[in-house]
Amino acid sequence: MKHFLSTPIASVATAVLISAALLTGCASSGPSSPSARPVLYPNATLNRVGEAQAQRETDQCIGNAQRAGLSPDEKSNAVGRGAAKGAAVGGVASAVGALIRGRGVEGVLGSGAAGAAVGGSAGAVAGSFNDKPSNLYRNYVQRCLRDKGFDVIGWN
Repeated sequence: MKHFLSTPIASVATAVLISAALLTGCASSGPSSPSARPVLYPNATLNRVGEAQAQRETDQCIGNAQRAGLSPDEKSNAVGRGAAKGAAVGGVASAVGALIRGRGVEGVLGSGAAGAAVGGSAGAVAGSFNDKPSNLYRNYVQRCLRDKGFDVIGWN
């Protein structure tokens, strides 16, 4: 029996996982991403202290939120859940397909393992695009800035 990790499907699964990691880094920016920063309205406080001081105050509020145990992104483990779901669906579907085609036990097991690898990779890719910003974190930072006299009009 051929070892699964030496099959072309394992190579494809590895390439998909590497691509997912790279794409996740590219997709994690913009106002809806956890890496977004507050945008301040140019009110009297911002005009008085200036942009540089406002950025320091923003950094301080962000640090306070993180020290309070808050994270800029929802910790939903979407990648892990997606990989598990994809592996389960891909493995079962492939094994059933092999059974229907009349393959032997080794064929069913091999097809199931290959399907699980491909399904798990696809599920991980899908899960990696589920980054959501934490509303609690954002509310904390906004309140901290409001208490300092700043007016947050959005995130970018």
